[in-house]
Formats: sequence, C-alpha cells, structure tokens
Amino acid sequence: MGKANEILKNLELTKELIDLMDRANKAIIEVYNKPNCEIEIKNNNTPLTQADLAANKILTNGLKRLFPKIPIVSEEDENSFNISSKEDIFWIIDPLDGTKEFINKSDEFTCNLALVENNSPTLGFVSVPVKELIYFGGKEFGSKVINQAKQISQIKYKSCPGVCRVVASKSHLNKRTKEFIENIEGNIELIQAGSSLKFIKIAEGLADIYPRLGPTSEWDTAAAHAILEGAGGNVLQLNNKDLVYGKSDILNPHFVARGL
Repeated sequence: MGKANEILKNLELTKELIDLMDRANKAIIEVYNKPNCEIEIKNNNTPLTQADLAANKILTNGLKRLFPKIPIVSEEDENSFNISSKEDIFWIIDPLDGTKEFINKSDEFTCNLALVENNSPTLGFVSVPVKELIYFGGKEFGSKVINQAKQISQIKYKSCPGVCRVVASKSHLNKRTKEFIENIEGNIELIQAGSSLKFIKIAEGLADIYPRLGPTSEWDTAAAHAILEGAGGNVLQLNNKDLVYGKSDILNPHFVARGL
C-alpha cells in the first residue's frame, strides 16, 4: 500500500522511524522524572507540557529530514490542521496522548505517529515511554511490538470465549456509552486503559471492543488504528463505515474499535 509499503521494505528507514520514537520516548521521560512539571493551558482548554513540545520537535524534525516531501500534521501546530484535507498523503502526530495521565504520574500515556494515505492510516507507531515499548504496523503488514530489550514480537487480536471485554472507564462512563454496553449480549468485563492504549489492549488480545461515543481528534486515533488493523481488528463509525482521515474537520465522529 503505497508509501507505507515502501518504508517497511526499507529496513534502514524503518529503523530510523523506530529510533525517532525511541528518542521522543526519552525526551518525554526526562520531563516526567522531574519533580515539578510546568503546565500551560492551550486555547482548547487542554494541558500542554514541555514533554509534548520536546517529543513534537524530535518527531517533526526527523520526519522533515527523512521525508521532506510529505507534509506533517501535529496536535501542537495549529497551522498544520488544514493540511490533511488538502493532501493525499501526510504524517499525523500526537506527541503525548494522555497528558493528564502524564501529569498525574500514571504510565497510561503514549506517543503517536501515523502515515495517512488516501484517507486511511496505513502505518502507525505507538510508544509507551514508561515501559519502553514501541508498537508499529498496519493493515497490510501485521503489527509488532519492540520491548525494553529491543526484541521484536508479533501481536495479534485473540478473543476470550464466554466474555466480551470492553475498554471503557469504570468511573466516567457517559450515558451513550453505558447504553451501548448494556446492549451487548452476554457477560461483560470492563477494562481500563488511558490514551491510545485502548486500541492496543484490543490489538494484544487483552480486550475485545472499545466504543468511543465522545470527542476525539484524528491524531488521537490514527496510529493505534493502523496497529489494530494490523493485529486483526477494525475501527468503524456508528454507520458501519470505516473511520477516515483527512477530513475538513479534524474531529472524529463517534466510533467503535474491535477485534475480528
């Protein structure tokens, strides 16, 4: 599938991208380990830390060097928001997904990078800085995880007979999500996870379904969406159509991610 296929066939290029994610991880952890974290509030009332900015700088500079002709959309660059609807191919970055978890010293935050081609996320990278894990993959290639020891292993969705494991907050379920879960037949188990790790739980066979009936942006989902598809899952809007990227509005419609 286009550029993603070209990248993964080039082992040196793939390694460069993984190294970029690793460097972004280290920059995030450097800020995370400081006793005090300076926090700004952005115009959309969401928090911003030096970790967001440091990871964003590493990823954008690296991508410009490796792929000078592919534009970049980043959560931390408002001027980039209109790029996606004008381009057939672009990178999309969420340098720190789960900033609130980061501030609260939880390990439930991630760094996210995806390649979008013709409105679909074809290649995704999701790192978990605290655990030194990097997930990567796409629908056409399968998905893998690199652990602390730099060992690479395949990940694949697996169902759990007799129970439907739903990724959702146990304490902050909105009304629509509660109604969705109540309509699932059989035994239900609620699984907690922050940030894009909700998708990763399914990709690793630790959950089955993630209904998102609240606001998200394209950078929140693109990377983990690609990895979930590579592991044997999909992400559909409530009308059963694929969740697409490069819309004129960067916000996603409500969706359901699931293993197949």
